[in-house]
Amino acid sequence: MNEFKIINNYFKSLTKKNPSAKKLNDDVFFDKKKGVVISLDTYNSGTHFLGFKYPYYIIKKIIRSSLSDLICKGVKPKYYFLSGGGNKQTFTKKNLSLISKSLKEEQKKYSIIIGGGDTVYSKIPSFSVTTVGFAKKIIERNKAKKDDDIYVTGNIGDSFIGLKIMQNKYFMENKLKKYFINKYYCPDIPYNFSKYLFSFANTSIDISDGLISDMLRLINSQKLSFSIDVDKIPISKKLNDYLKKYNKPKNKLVFNGDDYQILFTSSKRNRLRIRTIANKLNQKVAIIGKINDGYKKNLLKEGNKSLKLSNFKGYSHKF
Repeated sequence: MNEFKIINNYFKSLTKKNPSAKKLNDDVFFDKKKGVVISLDTYNSGTHFLGFKYPYYIIKKIIRSSLSDLICKGVKPKYYFLSGGGNKQTFTKKNLSLISKSLKEEQKKYSIIIGGGDTVYSKIPSFSVTTVGFAKKIIERNKAKKDDDIYVTGNIGDSFIGLKIMQNKYFMENKLKKYFINKYYCPDIPYNFSKYLFSFANTSIDISDGLISDMLRLINSQKLSFSIDVDKIPISKKLNDYLKKYNKPKNKLVFNGDDYQILFTSSKRNRLRIRTIANKLNQKVAIIGKINDGYKKNLLKEGNKSLKLSNFKGYSHKF
């Protein structure tokens, strides 16, 4: 059973009298009356990061990926609460100093403040991050409209390459290695672009589990479908160079998740507005597809070929 079946079968019904919980089918809890937006994420060694050799960078990764839940809703994060589990090897004085240093830098970079947390003994390193923001509205899932353009911010795929390098599955020269590993630990979340989403986005989600997986969740209660062109998915120059040099297919590297970019839809009439804002912020934004009428008629193509969606489902926790 995967995480989403567990939520639907055992916990979704508990939210019937709480519309703020969004039926557990969105990135955040949103109390419209009080203007409070909350998200919660948990990170375990071996699942979300590899060991604890680089605590300074691991903290950056978990903070940015947690902030991403609010950012993709058009909400500015304000506070975060951090709980950490570990042992003597995890919480050495050196590691604690590195954790504190990393948190201080992330606080300054994203204008956030720690509000509290907890520390517990654990055999493996584990962290939970609760992120809090304040807003009168959010951009919800399942609000796409027929003929909307599908957009994605930033570059897709760099983080996955970084993971494969650290797993000793991909090999390349040191300069490229360093670049991809850095993107794995320090994703470029579109923080400044987020505040403009309300002026053009109909619906949005962050790409954490994979572009196709998250696209399916974005419209999972609507009688709509999507078409996506792999050739239009934005990638970095470094990844493009890697694909050419090592003859790797693009479609194997851009649907695996851990990107923490914003996936959103918008009317065609907003194209100029989006391009203008993106240029102003030096933020990469690309149209990768379109929302179509018809339920479960999703299309994925690369060049003149149609690809099978089930081959690109991304990541899901299975129990």
